[in-house]
Amino acid sequence: MRKVTAVVVTFNRLSLLERLLARLGEVDGLHEVLVVDNASTDGTGDWLARLGDERVVARTLATNSGGAGGFADGLAWAVERGADLVWLMDDDGLPEPDCLDRLLEHDGELDFWGPAVLAEQDPARLCFPIRLPGGTTVVHRMADVERAARDGLVGGVVIPFNGVLVTRELVERIGVPRAEFFIWGDDVEYLWRAERDGARIATVVAARFRHPATDDLGTPMMRGRTTYNHTPSDLKHYCMARNNTVNLRTYRGWPHVLMFWVKTVWFYLFTRRQPRRVPLSARAALAGLRGDFTGHRRYLRP
Repeated sequence: MRKVTAVVVTFNRLSLLERLLARLGEVDGLHEVLVVDNASTDGTGDWLARLGDERVVARTLATNSGGAGGFADGLAWAVERGADLVWLMDDDGLPEPDCLDRLLEHDGELDFWGPAVLAEQDPARLCFPIRLPGGTTVVHRMADVERAARDGLVGGVVIPFNGVLVTRELVERIGVPRAEFFIWGDDVEYLWRAERDGARIATVVAARFRHPATDDLGTPMMRGRTTYNHTPSDLKHYCMARNNTVNLRTYRGWPHVLMFWVKTVWFYLFTRRQPRRVPLSARAALAGLRGDFTGHRRYLRP
């Protein structure tokens, strides 16, 4: 029987972690849960130490390494412990009770696959807009995903690190996420790296995973012709501008980098006027091109 290990990355969200671990405790077919605590300061480490659940193994990192560092550590840890399949998620997600069962129905067919990720506030809506394969159509509703599915799958599409399964074989071929990305873009980079490797990727429509939604993701711009992933957080925006520049240059080419820069300038000068975001974005992008992944630290809260 294949060993399935869940990896949960957490940081200062103890109440959500408690909720998630309670749900994972109800899931059959899950061999163990590895919790990577990103140096939380809200009592998470002490709570985990007192948990007393033999199936939950936790470790606290010395410093906050962001979601990217947490997943890099957790994925390597799971493979070291003999996992055949690794189920990846943040602490604020919540799989439906049968989510893993639905995913495991496709074990052997796929290398990197996951559930439909729904907005916790409105399960008829996708938490993250997705572009359907074979075109430029971006959808926001679960009904659109269901219509696009073939044999219960939307091929080539997955929302990484939100209830996704990754095979041990794929990890051994492509490695773990880029820890230096800290947050934002590490998931896309890992997906694009898997695509480049030829991995079999899909969303399983019958598998459902809920996640808190933000209306800023996929903000329409240029009269609705395109969207932009705005965030009010300077930390998240810095990482997004830096990491997206690196990802596009590496996997899509300079024309896509230039289009992203044009969209960024347009968005913050005309769509949602915040002129100071333009030089911040430029500093982040140039840092990424220089291979400097330290600049986000100035935006970290003590």
